[in-house]
Formats: sequence, C-alpha cells, structure tokens
Amino acid sequence: MSQRIYIPCDTTALSLGADQIAEAVQQEIEQRGLDATIVRNGSRGMLWLEPLVEVDTAQGRVGYGAISAQQVSALFDAGMLDGNQQHESCIGLVEEHPFLKKQQRLTFARSGITDPISIEDYIALDGFNGLKNAIAMQPQNIVDEVKTSGLRGRGGAAFPTGIKWQTVLDTPSEPKYIVCNADEGDSGTFADRLVMDCDPFMLIEGMTISGLAVHATQGYIYLRSEYPVAHKLLNEAIERAYKAGYLGEDILGSGKRFDLEVRLGAGAYICGEETSLLDSLEGKRGLVRAKPPLPAIVGLFGQPTVVNNVLSFAAVPYILDKGGQSYADYGMGRSRGTLPLQLAGNVKQGGLVELAFGISLRELMEDFGGGTLTGKPLKAVQVGGPLGAYLPASQWDTPVDYEEFAAVGAVLGHGGVVMFDETVDMGEQARFSMEFCKVESCGKCTPCRIGSTRGVEVIDRIRSGENANANWVLLEDLCETMIDGSLCAMGGMTPFPVQSVMKYFPEELSAAR
Repeated sequence: MSQRIYIPCDTTALSLGADQIAEAVQQEIEQRGLDATIVRNGSRGMLWLEPLVEVDTAQGRVGYGAISAQQVSALFDAGMLDGNQQHESCIGLVEEHPFLKKQQRLTFARSGITDPISIEDYIALDGFNGLKNAIAMQPQNIVDEVKTSGLRGRGGAAFPTGIKWQTVLDTPSEPKYIVCNADEGDSGTFADRLVMDCDPFMLIEGMTISGLAVHATQGYIYLRSEYPVAHKLLNEAIERAYKAGYLGEDILGSGKRFDLEVRLGAGAYICGEETSLLDSLEGKRGLVRAKPPLPAIVGLFGQPTVVNNVLSFAAVPYILDKGGQSYADYGMGRSRGTLPLQLAGNVKQGGLVELAFGISLRELMEDFGGGTLTGKPLKAVQVGGPLGAYLPASQWDTPVDYEEFAAVGAVLGHGGVVMFDETVDMGEQARFSMEFCKVESCGKCTPCRIGSTRGVEVIDRIRSGENANANWVLLEDLCETMIDGSLCAMGGMTPFPVQSVMKYFPEELSAAR
C-alpha cells in the first residue's frame, strides 16, 4: 500500500507555501522512486505550525511543522517517510501533541484528518450518520433532539437553536429557507473558515438536517468574498454531494428534497447581522431590519427562515448522530456542548481550541496559547470580536460561559480570543472601537451612525486633555445612548470595549501616551 503524506490545503497553509511544498514532495517521490501518495488534507488548527506535513507510520501520523519547500529534500534525507523524529521540525505523533490531546473535539473531530472534499473520507468517520437518522425521524423529533442538546447560536447572540427551529417549523407559510451566516467578520476568528476549508460536508449535512426539520427545501450559504479557498471547496463539495445523492430532489432515496448553493457577499461587517445579511442575499444593500418581525417568521423573501452560524449548523450532525443528550453532557450551566475558541493577536501558539464550556481564559491563553509571542507579560484580552470588552488580568479566571461573561460585562460571541501584551495602548484601542463602528455602520439608525462619529471626536478630546472631565461624562452618556437606542448589535455593542477601557484602564484613556 502506498504511503500517505498529508499536506494541508486550507487558507492558512496555502498562504505559507503549502502548494510549493506539495510540488517539492512530489518531485522527491518521483526522483527517488518511492511508493508514496500526497493527500491534501485540512488543518488541525495548530496554525503556528503550518504548513504541517504529516506522514503515515505504524505508530500513527508523525508531523513536521512550519516547514518550507526548501526543507523538503533534507526531510527526505533525514528519514521523514520512516517517521524519524530527530529532525528539528518534527513534533512527534500529531494526535499526542499537548495542544490537541487536551481538546474535546466534537465539531472539529475530522479537521486535518481527512481530505476535505472526499465523501469517502467523510463517511469513514461517521459522516452523514446524523442525516440518515434525521431522514427516518419526524420533523418535530429532529427539533426536539436539538432542543435536548442545549445548542445555542455560535455566531454571537447565543439564542437557543432549537427554539429558532421550532418557530420556523410552526409558521405555516411556504416556502421556507435555510440560511447559513458564513460572513465571519470578527477580529481573531477563523473557526467558520476552518469548517468550510477542512470539513465542508459537515456544514452541508447540518443544513440539510435543518431543512428536514422545518420543511425547508432551499438553503443558501452567505460567504464573505475574502474566503476564496472556502468558496472553491464548498462548491466542489456541494457538487459531489449532489452526485452522491446527499442533496437534491430525492435525498438517499427518501423522497425528501433539499437544494443548496453558495452566495458571495462583499465583505461588509454589518452583513454579519442576520437581517442585513438577508437584504444582501435578496440583492439589496445590506441594511438592518427592525425586529419584530423575526426572520424565523418573516425572513428571506418574506418567508420563514432559519438563520444560523456555520458553527451552529456544524454541531448538528453530531447531535443527530450521537443524540442531543450526548452533546448536552459537555459544558456548564446553560452553555452546553463545546465551543471552538480561536487564539489570535500577540500569542505564541495561535490556533483553534475546541473545549467544553467552563475552561478559564487564563488556562486558554497560558496552557494552550503559551503566552505572548513577544514573551512580554499579557496585559489585556478581547473576546467576542471588535465589539467585545477588553478584560484585564483580574477577569482572566472567568469561565468561558455565556452567562459568566455577561456578568462581568463581556461577550463570548464567536469565540475569538485576541491577546495583547504590555505595550498595547488601551486608549487607542477604545478609539478604534468607535472608529470601526463609524466605518462599518450601515447608517440606518442615528445612535450608531452619528454616535460612533461623535464617539471618536470625544475620545480624541479626552486624550488631548481638552476639558477631559466633562468629555468623560459625555462619553459615558454617549455609550449608554448607543446601547439603548441602536437598531442592532453593531451600535449596541460598540460601547462595550470603550466602557471596559474606561473601567479597567482609565489612566490610558485620560491622556495621549
């Protein structure tokens, strides 16, 4: 049997020269007359080690991390195909790496192991088991299983997924739609991309199950244009799913139908808000809609619509395969299951960590992240994207849990964890939050559009020492007005990072450094 050499094809690995490595490996195979085959797999999520080349051995897959095309010949000379672990780039058995071994991977169980567009690989590791179970169930039973799991939206709002599906199921109007929000715009987040780059059939399966659950026959994946690799792989996977009978008019001979297609968005941050996304899907400018009516009742083209994040749909195949209770057995409080957390910013070991809810930020940043890349002390961490609060060291023992984060004025959001060392200017970070909103606002409501513009101006006056005390009070009032009066979370959450800087790092906002 030909020996397999795994070279990732996800966006991160490609940006670091994975294609060139694959070419160099193929040349060595041919020149040396070796019986070896290259498999383009997904990423394990250990992004600081990409491109991570893995080789099948009798003991398991041995990895060689952060290599370049120029190192390939020397790796072969050093006995890479024999699993020689003496080379400086060798990380040993990949599955035994501490970063991976301590994780609880339910959603990302196949990531980095399989060829992303191989249905055979997907099926070999429990793929489509959930769909097969769902086909044999009544729609209400599917929804009940999702309710039992305790799954909440992984896109930020954390609304119970089963309740949303129930609403769409109970709304009599036809047709109904399934929409996947793949507009991953939060800073430091890449879990959605990894799903689409590394395990696209899981997303396809989750959306198809959702369609069966609510009597929807058409699904759309709204993908930001900055993800061309995901776009290519998704379309290829969808085409193969159609050919294999997992999509289309007669799914697996059941007589049930579900069609799916990818739509590219222009990359506007506001289109990550579900109603703005729906406008964009309809060919309109992405403007936030007033709620009610909820999209679950009046959504895409005015019809009942399930709008979920990539990670929400990606969790569904496991739930329908292993059972809702099996998923609910992970986590704490009302936060059930696992959450893929993404370590970014000034971090030594950046990447994806999937764990049950309950781990502390400190454990995440120190044990998995390895501290800062610079080696300087951590000063702050922002969780939940550019509109999340900045948390100081006193808050790092907070468990990763929706309610625990809310209690300290923070948001968990999409699970992006952006770390900062002691050199960061927190006053500048507060200003950036307002400026970000100013640039990205859809402009429909005054508190967001004008509030963020004035917010930048007020912060500039405070930092320059201009009537600082009065402007500090004005900034406090402005933040409250934006929170209470904005039409959506864009303006409603922009004050969170500003308020956290005012609370925890006031001296850095008081005057320019």
